[in-house]
Amino acid sequence: MDELLTPPQRKPRATRLRKQEQILAEAERQFARFGFEGVSLDSIAAALEISRQNMLYYYASKEELYVAVLDSVLASWLESMDTLAREHDPEAAISAYIRAKLRFSRERPSGSAVFTREVMTGAPRYAEQLANSVVPHLRANVRTFERWARQGLVARVDFTHLMFLIWSSTQAYADLGPQFAVVMGKTQLSDKDFDAAHALITSVVMKSLRD
Repeated sequence: MDELLTPPQRKPRATRLRKQEQILAEAERQFARFGFEGVSLDSIAAALEISRQNMLYYYASKEELYVAVLDSVLASWLESMDTLAREHDPEAAISAYIRAKLRFSRERPSGSAVFTREVMTGAPRYAEQLANSVVPHLRANVRTFERWARQGLVARVDFTHLMFLIWSSTQAYADLGPQFAVVMGKTQLSDKDFDAAHALITSVVMKSLRD
């Protein structure tokens, strides 16, 4: 009976969702550049040309907004981690995973920077979420590699550290992408550069998994 009396929850309106996306994008950019302490709701509101009161309508505090940015980054990252489980062929799975990680590095370098900064400082505001989300996904991916090893599809190596190797090599294109471009005499890395990175990283990983 109570269920019949409870009004259905309304979906957020499109205008509200667009505004939230704009706030998150600007917050991500500023947190990446200045860190948590160097950013205020006022600075984000000023960049978006909205009032602080309008900001508070969407996010009640800087801490809430910061966690929302990290949640958004983590969701994209976990989606790429699930790629390994969706393929039965190791090379196809690893290739797709590396491509997804590189795409994230290219499309959201600021998100990568915010996430890296938080982790490097000991995750003071995000440790619980990391423990509850990243660790289980990592263990699931390691189990996938273990299954492939039992099936004789890949050589047995330290799969946890193999995942760390993939993370670091793909994330470098977010954290150090501008430096790579300068060294190569470019203003930014091109599609061809990311394709080359994908091919090389995939090749290196696959060679380590072959006897």
